[in-house]
Amino acid sequence: MLETLTVRDAVELAVVERSGFVESRHAGAAVVLSPEGEVVAAHGDAGALILPRSSLKPLQAVAAVTAGAALGGEQLALGTASHSGTDRHVGVVREMLADGSLTEDDLACPPAWPSDATARRDMVRDHADASRIRMNCSGKHALMLRACVATGWPTQGYLDPTHPLQVHIREVVERLAGEKVAHTSVDGCGAPVHALTLTGLARAIHRIGTASERSPFALHRVAGTMVHAVRENPWTIAGPGEPDTIAIETLGVFAKGGAEGVMVMVAPNGATVALKMLDGNGRAATLVAAHLLARAGALTDADVSTLAAALPLAVLGGGEPVGTVRLSPTL
Repeated sequence: MLETLTVRDAVELAVVERSGFVESRHAGAAVVLSPEGEVVAAHGDAGALILPRSSLKPLQAVAAVTAGAALGGEQLALGTASHSGTDRHVGVVREMLADGSLTEDDLACPPAWPSDATARRDMVRDHADASRIRMNCSGKHALMLRACVATGWPTQGYLDPTHPLQVHIREVVERLAGEKVAHTSVDGCGAPVHALTLTGLARAIHRIGTASERSPFALHRVAGTMVHAVRENPWTIAGPGEPDTIAIETLGVFAKGGAEGVMVMVAPNGATVALKMLDGNGRAATLVAAHLLARAGALTDADVSTLAAALPLAVLGGGEPVGTVRLSPTL
């Protein structure tokens, strides 16, 4: 059976401090690429296989657009999102579906409650049920469906790994990562998720994050347009108070977290980091990624401090801050 890095292959990346006591440690692996795409730093086993989870969404979105889903702006950004299910997010996803003569019934992601507390409270007040469109991956699924409509592929079974859309996505993932997919699993939303090395994921995100909207190559034009759309609409990719949105708004980076402690981030100058927290907890991932970019000269220490102040890193005791999630001193 294939597996991700082991404890022996990991290094400490962050710690959780409570009242002056280090309560928990987050170990993992990370790789940093220069603006030119060369590996400039590696912590732990950067060649280990990982499941990128939602950090794969930028690659899936680029593939869906190159397959024919001609979306832009907020709609394209939502296709890359792990959104918090606010009414604003849902409104854009509904537009994505309606513009393709699709409905919520065409979505194959499971019903879910929004992670946004206000949206969830409003739904409870209105006696509403969990729904597919509130699921954090509904934008990705709507984008996939739009690709099927544009290309004439069947919308039924669009998540099957043998469906033409998923075959195309896999091919694009391999092209961007510069390596073959090692394994295909089922993501939480039901879509295929492809195992890559951590370095392969970094390479793919670097190619997307540094692509030009004016490139003579269609794949690069799409990637550049998508990154621009996310940076122009940071609320789309996550939501109010969410780490990805905070990082984009605060630093101008392109950031996309994934379940089980995965994070990718591209600085404005093109330097890129990809990391995996071995315990699957991503609470420190955004801070660690920004710090590694600062060590590579792509951000400043002041940038990292500003980001840290905006992220939900406080450790509470009796409802009051008594500690914080912070970088490992060994990092």
